[in-house]
Amino acid sequence: MKKKIDADKINIHVLAGIGISMILLMGFMGCIGGEKESKTLSLAGSTTVEPIASKAAEVYMEKHPDVKVTVQGGGSGTGIKMVGEGTVDIGNASRKIKDKEKDLYPDLVGTIIAYDGIAIVVHPSNPVENLTKQQLQDIYAGKITNWKEIGGEDREIVVVTRAEGSGTRDTFIELVMNKGKVEETSRALQKPSNGAVKATVAGNESAIGYIGLGYVDDTVKPVKINNILPSSETVKNGTYPISRALYMYTKGEPSGVTKDFIDFILSDEGQNIVEEVGFIRID
Repeated sequence: MKKKIDADKINIHVLAGIGISMILLMGFMGCIGGEKESKTLSLAGSTTVEPIASKAAEVYMEKHPDVKVTVQGGGSGTGIKMVGEGTVDIGNASRKIKDKEKDLYPDLVGTIIAYDGIAIVVHPSNPVENLTKQQLQDIYAGKITNWKEIGGEDREIVVVTRAEGSGTRDTFIELVMNKGKVEETSRALQKPSNGAVKATVAGNESAIGYIGLGYVDDTVKPVKINNILPSSETVKNGTYPISRALYMYTKGEPSGVTKDFIDFILSDEGQNIVEEVGFIRID
């Protein structure tokens, strides 16, 4: 009789132990699931905004080792589409959302995180230092086709532009090509990113292209537009004629890790990163 009672006690202890273990395991799995959901952040879109987002993500993850932030390009249109469809948490864009995008994704909220000038760049060997805005439009419309027409060497101009879906292209079309009323030449080479445009111009003495100010380095030469060189100062004071705001779009008002990351970019430290990678702070 005593053995049976002892056996019963053992069974009770075993069952109790198993029950506690299951509760602890379920709690642990729940924590893992919750952490994974709340501690990851994904961004996609504008290749202009990408350097800001990537550097900010690097610093943010150093401060928050429990958070993983991923950043990819694809263009402003892609970023807006992906955040609108819930594929990413933040859609980076170098332009305002279009009306047709508002109709598709009415709950998107945009936050300005920096300003940028679109630099017109040529090969460093090109002697041309300045273009009027009208000359620039005529080059991209195919009306001016040789550098000698505007004070350069006798070379055919190789026009480099951005592909459809680019926010940089949209801004250029709006501000230079009179909102698309002036058609771009069919001879223009279309490139998928700021980096690709820069590489093409850097490798071709006859080329002209446009890139975000943060991408300008000594491999290309920015030219003045209406005698104004693109810089942080000329974009801020409004004298440089080709500039725009940079955005991060979210589905509804940002919250949780998404809000914390955007707030970080808007902080003094985040705006220092904006300047560090070559763009213009908002404060």
